[in-house]
Amino acid sequence: MRKTIIEPFKIRVTEPLVQLTRQKRESVLEEAHYNLFLVRSEHVTFDFLTDSGTTAMSAAQWAAMMVSDESYAGSRSFHRFREKVTSITGYPHVIPTHQGRAAEKLLFGILLKPGMKVPSNNHFDTTRANIEYMGAQAVDLVIPEGKVPELEHPFKGNIDLERLESFCKEFKDKIPLGMLTITNNTGGGQPVSLENIRDAARIYHRYGIPFILDACRFAENAWFIKTREPARDRDPIRNIVREIFDLADGCMMSAKKDGLVNIGGFIALKHETWVQDLRNQLILTEGFPTYGGLAARDLEALTVGLDEVLEEDYLRYRIATSHYMGRRLIELGIPIVRPVGGHAIYIDAAKFLPQIPKSEFPGQALAVELYLQDGIRSCEIGSVMFKEAAPMELVRLAFPRRVYTQSHFDYILEGFEELRARAASLRGFRITEAPPFLRHFTAKFAKL
Repeated sequence: MRKTIIEPFKIRVTEPLVQLTRQKRESVLEEAHYNLFLVRSEHVTFDFLTDSGTTAMSAAQWAAMMVSDESYAGSRSFHRFREKVTSITGYPHVIPTHQGRAAEKLLFGILLKPGMKVPSNNHFDTTRANIEYMGAQAVDLVIPEGKVPELEHPFKGNIDLERLESFCKEFKDKIPLGMLTITNNTGGGQPVSLENIRDAARIYHRYGIPFILDACRFAENAWFIKTREPARDRDPIRNIVREIFDLADGCMMSAKKDGLVNIGGFIALKHETWVQDLRNQLILTEGFPTYGGLAARDLEALTVGLDEVLEEDYLRYRIATSHYMGRRLIELGIPIVRPVGGHAIYIDAAKFLPQIPKSEFPGQALAVELYLQDGIRSCEIGSVMFKEAAPMELVRLAFPRRVYTQSHFDYILEGFEELRARAASLRGFRITEAPPFLRHFTAKFAKL
């Protein structure tokens, strides 16, 4: 077998790559108050802020959009979409939303009340915020290995089953649903094993707690099960995916990740218990149940994307991209979360910049410097994003699907080699202004 894994697609449309001087980037950052979310995209060379909604769509997806049915009610595009979701998940009840946080808002809005608790391996930013907005508590129960960046473990996204059992036993009357995030974004894009999902499902169901997956990277998680879990390497990826969904009572999904689209999401459920309440709220806030805040052309693109993401050549290339970057960074002595996950590289900013204490946001300092040096927009996942709940001080480089090539990554790796030599000179930041929820999106910073 050859060592080089090629992109399983041809490039037919291109977009110019922005290249600014460091002096220009300095002025851009000052205007944005050192918050990369506030930097205009036309000032970014490599946009690794998120892999959400940044996919380059395929010719088949664009073609499907041209035959969409934009009827307000009963659109044939919705029925194609619903049938596709049901065929993959097995869930008969499918509720479209315009993105993942809308799905969270709908589900938590009908289930949560102040004082309730929602366990998971790790809740990501919008999930935690939507739970806390309802006055409930988002509880993270990831395994201890998932909190040690340099530790090698094949499934660092696993939930701690002993702690989950104790938690459900103690608080079962206050838990309206239990969750797992696959892959575990907060913990470094780490996968959850099929065995762990199965055992978590048994615990939830033993206490009568509905089990809902945050499934935005379900295909990438299934690939790790195929390649890391014993005796699963010969199983078709679609079979593994179905096994995952069969264990749960439903899922929420931001389709902007493994749906391979620029907008979209959904809730899919095995049982109809919550369906009518969800559809009532959907009509109030998102739209009619057969479009849910989306144009039918977006539903068509998503229907095709949900098939394309399960192509094994695509998944092999997708994971190989992250692993190439991870391996090279390790060779350069850059501390990252190990083993490498699927959609991103997570740099351990606390270890890379030990001179910057947690209170001065080492992740933000590193993210700012990456932009100044090479125009890279990344995302702090640490004390800025999660305040005192931050398990680690990380900087995430999330790779858009089907967008960048190996030469881009090689160029970036050269920059990391330069940055390593002067890392000790970097200093931290303080927050000058921030909102109460999801502060990382709009907070303002000043240099220390």
